[in-house]
Amino acid sequence: MEKVIIVGSGCAGLTAAIYAGRANLSPLVLEGRQPGGQLSTTTLVENFPGFPDGIDGPELILNMHRQAEKFGARFSYAEVSDFDVSNKFIRVKADDEWLETQALIIASGASARYLNLEDEAKLIGHGLTSCATCDGAFYKNVPVAVVGGGDSAAEESLFLTRFASKVYLIHRRDKMRASKIMADRVFANKKIEPIWNTVVTKYVADEKGEMRAVMMRNVKTNQERELAVAAVFVAIGHDPNTKAYRGKLETDPDGYLIARNLAESKHPGVFIAGDVADRVYKQAVTAAGSGCAAAMDAERYLSELER
Repeated sequence: MEKVIIVGSGCAGLTAAIYAGRANLSPLVLEGRQPGGQLSTTTLVENFPGFPDGIDGPELILNMHRQAEKFGARFSYAEVSDFDVSNKFIRVKADDEWLETQALIIASGASARYLNLEDEAKLIGHGLTSCATCDGAFYKNVPVAVVGGGDSAAEESLFLTRFASKVYLIHRRDKMRASKIMADRVFANKKIEPIWNTVVTKYVADEKGEMRAVMMRNVKTNQERELAVAAVFVAIGHDPNTKAYRGKLETDPDGYLIARNLAESKHPGVFIAGDVADRVYKQAVTAAGSGCAAAMDAERYLSELER
């Protein structure tokens, strides 16, 4: 019987592990198949407090991992595939083994949708990203592309105009799906050039493995052409990693877990942290803050159980 199990090892999960470890709860962290979450694929983080010169995403995660271990957190690469609260204790199925715990912190994050093109994995963090707020400042005075047509793509495009010399908005349809106010802002910005009825078919890297261009195809004419860009920002949505909990915990229509008072789920002893519930901010620092809240709530919950 575990006191606390934490699902996920990104900023939210590791911060929860640090706080739970310092509370002498000896948390078990189930890291899953992508330890470190989305930060493990980010080359440089410049907006996390305390690092004026920035820090590599994997290095930040490694430091947090070490800090959690220092306070007694334990780690397993197991991935959660099922969840059960029908009995007295909370159970999670990790790599075909059911584990019981008194408290559970779900920090399994969300996965950005990409285009599933050749060499995509190699280019993530090397000119291919899903977060303009995270990476936009690295591309000053160079052309970039945004793929998508909804509010997220509009927001990314507008944000990138602060840095890029040109922002190409590539969309497979002939008009945006974004709200009228966001679309109007895009059309009013001279730095943004929409490319309609077009899909990206290939990424083109330079000799250093960095993004150099994209190949595009017009879906109506089938004409292909190359577009030189230093980065591609894919803004076609995220998928929360909540498959194991759907139908058992509250989710919104897109599958994001619903948290009350920042970290509480509807079930006693189950707490939520990070991008698994955050469809708005999706930043390392907000994930870390919610991880702190979840661990503190779990500690209070366990204290009440002992009374």
